[in-house]
Amino acid sequence: MVTGMEAAEPIRPVEWTEEGLVIVDQTLLPGELRRRWLRSVEEVYAAIRRLEVRGAPAIGIAAAFGVVLGVDEAARGGRAGTGGGAAGGPERERFLRAVEAAADRLAKARPTAVNLFWALGRMRRRAHRAVLGGDDRRDGRGGWAAWRQALLEEALAILEEDRALCLAIGEHGAGLLEELGADAVLTHCNAGSLATAQYGTALAPVYVLAARGRRLRVYVDESRPLLQGARLTAWELERAGLPVTLIADSAAATVLARGWVQAVLVGADRVAANGDVANKVGTYPLAVLARRHGVPFFVALPSSTVDLETETGEGIPIEERGPEEVRTCAGQPVAPAGVEVFNPAFDVTPHELVTAFITERGVIRPPFAEGLRGLAGGAAAGRLHPS
Repeated sequence: MVTGMEAAEPIRPVEWTEEGLVIVDQTLLPGELRRRWLRSVEEVYAAIRRLEVRGAPAIGIAAAFGVVLGVDEAARGGRAGTGGGAAGGPERERFLRAVEAAADRLAKARPTAVNLFWALGRMRRRAHRAVLGGDDRRDGRGGWAAWRQALLEEALAILEEDRALCLAIGEHGAGLLEELGADAVLTHCNAGSLATAQYGTALAPVYVLAARGRRLRVYVDESRPLLQGARLTAWELERAGLPVTLIADSAAATVLARGWVQAVLVGADRVAANGDVANKVGTYPLAVLARRHGVPFFVALPSSTVDLETETGEGIPIEERGPEEVRTCAGQPVAPAGVEVFNPAFDVTPHELVTAFITERGVIRPPFAEGLRGLAGGAAAGRLHPS
């Protein structure tokens, strides 16, 4: 079996080429690894809605490039100036309208993952700086082409920053797991490379330790109803040559009770200012079980996942998806066709059940509010500690 850095090199699910945005279509995994191009705002919107690209950081990255594609669509629909000198007011207005239209459409793709709105906010601000702040004169070019280049550079920066911060999350998390003497962890849904630019959040410490020659076993909840744990997490860990054991969601209690894992590691789609965590449905009961059995419950996340404008988990919008996701499994009916279904995509774990947050800047321990403010504010403050 392959070992070391070669074994742990994770997949890149979102990449940019001059032909457009390239994603791994995660709805086809584990049966088929297929990459496909997205060349329009509507294609990016649909890919996010259909979960072809998923995971809070990856959604934000895809949306950022979607704004670039929206500007390209607007350019094809009219004559965008590319010559030297400053462009006139009408061209500036048309460019900004294209940015806003693309961002508005993409913002409707999914409501819970705050990284989507964070990334779109960055792209909106970059567009306004480019148009109003003089970026139109760089490289001897002016107008639309230069403004579009500024947007592309911002999207690429979001992508590369995510890779770097996920590695940093991995380093801090690896330190925590080494302190625990962990040889196995439990995770839920997918917060690995497929959910980010490359390295993942919850799985980043596993990849970092593997690169050091220490291979932890990962117990993976299947994560019904869409089986992201079974289809995605188990697939990417096995592909990387790492030990993985797939379990039914209902078997997590047994694994914890038997002491087979030394930590629970999950990601997050949004964290409120007080530390309440929105993540894939099934995370909350896992946190309760971890507390019952004295197993640390860690949430790994980048600073972009913290939403200081939402005070508690009660204010986090929870996406509800269609009933067929529960009535069927792998396309086969598993329930009466007309039965009523409640299908929340996420649940909220109270901050009291979280042992610590693992971030790109360090480990935040309770009480969380001050540390999260420092993290989201772009500076290490409060109870933000190196691991």
